[in-house]
Amino acid sequence: MKIAGFTFIANAIKNDYPIVEAIKSILPICDEFIIAVGKSEDDTLSLIQNINSPKIRIIETVWDNTLREGGRTFALETDKAYNEISDDTDWAFYIQGDECVHEKYLPVIKKAMEDNLSNSEVEGLLFKYLHFYGSYDYVASSRRWYRNEIRVLKFDRNAKSYRDAQGFRKSGRKIQAKPIDAYIYHYGWVKPPNGLSHKVRNFNTFYHDKEWVESNLPSNFEFDFGNADRLLKFQDSHPEVMRQRIKEVNWKFDFDLTTLKNKMTLRRKILQKIEDWTGWCIGEYKNYKVI
Repeated sequence: MKIAGFTFIANAIKNDYPIVEAIKSILPICDEFIIAVGKSEDDTLSLIQNINSPKIRIIETVWDNTLREGGRTFALETDKAYNEISDDTDWAFYIQGDECVHEKYLPVIKKAMEDNLSNSEVEGLLFKYLHFYGSYDYVASSRRWYRNEIRVLKFDRNAKSYRDAQGFRKSGRKIQAKPIDAYIYHYGWVKPPNGLSHKVRNFNTFYHDKEWVESNLPSNFEFDFGNADRLLKFQDSHPEVMRQRIKEVNWKFDFDLTTLKNKMTLRRKILQKIEDWTGWCIGEYKNYKVI
């Protein structure tokens, strides 16, 4: 059984993405790892080269920043990496630049690959998500945050990244995915307030033109932590690859969590209660078909 990891990145240092940690978190179970490194304003290319693993194959790309319809640039860069995966690959493991997998889940993931290798109905593996927010000590947990997504695909040239690299489709249809008991740790929202302001401004340049960004997110824009809806204290351990980065945190997450409740509408509060009691997320968008 051959496993290929793949991802894309640009300006990882400028935007403070834990891309090295992301790659290293799944590298132990990968036979090869393809990363599309976009032309950057920092030393992202050297950062990846310095991982210094024979498994890693770098392809240098140029991002088309004019494709603002739904963040399509991200999907195209994902596809560039996916298209370079070796033909004899069985499973393709996707990890984004702000995601990591805890080492305790690697045996679970690999076993799920082995168990479903010959099952033609299973086209992907569906992961649970932990969305860390503001601090490595808190997880955003509300209807605003997606609960699951496909991160492992049974390798097929007909699979393509969907929308803004949210997930995948095969020949234009939803992929049949089997849920597994493993989590993706999403760290994209763990930054100091000024870092999150920069993230939001930069992220929106891939969805809107310069005039829209300057009008809605001016240079003095200050990030409002209230968009989380609800934060829960994280009581478990982080992946080993993240621990040095966590030790180097130089800001204090000082936010009154009680204010979040006041920002939720009555409708969202009711829907959240239903989900908490029953596990049913009414109206949840799913870019996959669970089998």
